Amino acid sequence: MTHSTTLRELAHRAHDGLEVTLLWDARSNEVSIDVADERSNTSFSLPVAPGSALDAFNHPYAYAPAWVGATSEDAVTV
Repeated sequence: MTHSTTLRELAHRAHDGLEVTLLWDARSNEVSIDVADERSNTSFSLPVAPGSALDAFNHPYAYAPAWVGATSEDAVTV
């Protein structure tokens, strides 16, 4: 059995250029979300705690790393 066959899509939504997928890995029992935002041309994947999976699916930017969604205006130059 390959790793890709253990990955299951639990939920998916797409609206206004934002696509969010909730995934579960049956082998490792880990949950993650994949986010693709066509408006900002960004995408990211991140692991989430199973108890927070639905909340992360509904509010992915609340769980995203700080760099996600940053604009060039937010960048700090040294």
